[in-house]
Amino acid sequence: MRRGTFVRWGVPIAAAAVIGAAIGAGPVIAAVSGEPVLPERSAQQLLADAAAATGKAGGIPPMSGTVQQTASLGLPALPQTGEASPLSLLSGSHEVKVWYGAEDKVRVAMPTQLNETNLIVNGGQGWYWESATNTATKLTIKPGTGEKHTTPTPQPSDLTPPQVAERLLAGVDEHTSIRVINTAEVAGRPVYQLVVAPKAEGSLVQEVRIALDGETYVPLQVQVYAKGSAEPAFQVGFTQVTFTPPAPENFTFTPPPGAKVEEKTLGGEELSEQSGHTVDRAEKAKDVAGRLKVVGDGWASVAVVPFSLSDLTAEQAAKPEESGRRFGGGEGGDADPAALAETVLKSATPVSGTWGSGKLIKTKLVTALLTDDGRLLVGAVTPEEITKAAGIK
Repeated sequence: MRRGTFVRWGVPIAAAAVIGAAIGAGPVIAAVSGEPVLPERSAQQLLADAAAATGKAGGIPPMSGTVQQTASLGLPALPQTGEASPLSLLSGSHEVKVWYGAEDKVRVAMPTQLNETNLIVNGGQGWYWESATNTATKLTIKPGTGEKHTTPTPQPSDLTPPQVAERLLAGVDEHTSIRVINTAEVAGRPVYQLVVAPKAEGSLVQEVRIALDGETYVPLQVQVYAKGSAEPAFQVGFTQVTFTPPAPENFTFTPPPGAKVEEKTLGGEELSEQSGHTVDRAEKAKDVAGRLKVVGDGWASVAVVPFSLSDLTAEQAAKPEESGRRFGGGEGGDADPAALAETVLKSATPVSGTWGSGKLIKTKLVTALLTDDGRLLVGAVTPEEITKAAGIK
């Protein structure tokens, strides 16, 4: 899926690169002891093939399937909203249905226990449907929108294996070892598994397994293992996938009787109230990025940024109407950020050192330190690495 088409949803490990697409002929597959065996290929060959495939016209081949995302990070019980949100993705399992016909022909459906959201993009037109609010938003997408304008809400399409793999494979450098397993299977298809392992002792990540389809080289699954764990702490992968063009009716939508219908335009110079808020957030993000400092290298790096709980409280007070506001205009959605932070901090451990004092939060894959002098340190590293970074000012 084209980068910039949707707003990114984060994962515990961050990086950026390009992977996934189709190549011409697929390899011959043999069966040994019931396991698929693909022709041997080196990690360098697989990465080169995937990069070359990305440059082909048309991008990844037409496909459809079901993606399941599972997270077991060891976080405390978080507030539940009952809807699809970034918060809900931090624990439990979640399912996304994807139909991909071309870069401008995409459908993503994310069902929850009682409701469902749908995003349908078909050329310059699109629909965003929320059953919880019985609201259908008709989207007009202006040509040349590109990277400047995106759907103004996080979308589950950004949790597909190709996009997670894209982020992770950028970290393949001198700080990383990589090997290949050619006897694995995902969603009933033989795959190559790229096993990426940090060399840094201070990293919480044991290894990352990226499964590339043996025929198309599209990433079908990404698993992130924490040190000392036999099961992945984070996993996103297809449980069912078909590499055939989806039926045209998958990209059409008619609002059901009684639904509230709204209209929004994406692109152009005109800014609605919603897009104005998006610009404000972008400016704040740019300001934060300008103050961001990175300590360490590779997988053992720690991000340091000025931050305090009062920042969340102040923003919430300034724009209370945005609490839980979603693209469709309905109520509910994500929990109050300040309340979420307080919930997590209840499980935090008080720590101190020559650098000062603060509160430490550790999950299986990420450690965070909120210092009393107004800094937030975050990294996929051990508490020792975080506190060591806190001493570097």
